[in-house]
Amino acid sequence: MPINYRVDHEKRLVVALGHGVLADGEVFGYQREAWSRTDVRGYNELVDMTRVTKIELPSTDRIKDLARLAAAMDTGASGSKFAIVAPADLAFGLGKMFQTYRSLMPQSQKEVGVFRTMEEALVFLEVQGPVTLPATG
Repeated sequence: MPINYRVDHEKRLVVALGHGVLADGEVFGYQREAWSRTDVRGYNELVDMTRVTKIELPSTDRIKDLARLAAAMDTGASGSKFAIVAPADLAFGLGKMFQTYRSLMPQSQKEVGVFRTMEEALVFLEVQGPVTLPATG
């Protein structure tokens, strides 16, 4: 699966790492799997797209569908944040689309930020100390 994730309970953070070819099904699968867990309610989220080599979506409408699903899975714990690290132009642009769509969803509880570097994302999330990325493979 081209998205691996780990939960850092100490930092109250879900850390996801995309790698290789990232397809529509994997993104939606990650969203459903990770955010249906009751032990991560109210946690911040960090998705690192640095190692993604290609993004395969049937259409950009799927970004809106993903934003709708993500907002519907919010638990009412406001104040959490979601940072996307996307150095490549395509991933950055799709991340900005997601950010916009998500902000327009009335039930959305997360503040989304899209960044070119991990350092910027960690400042946004107010994370202290190093973050361990999940293993790939």
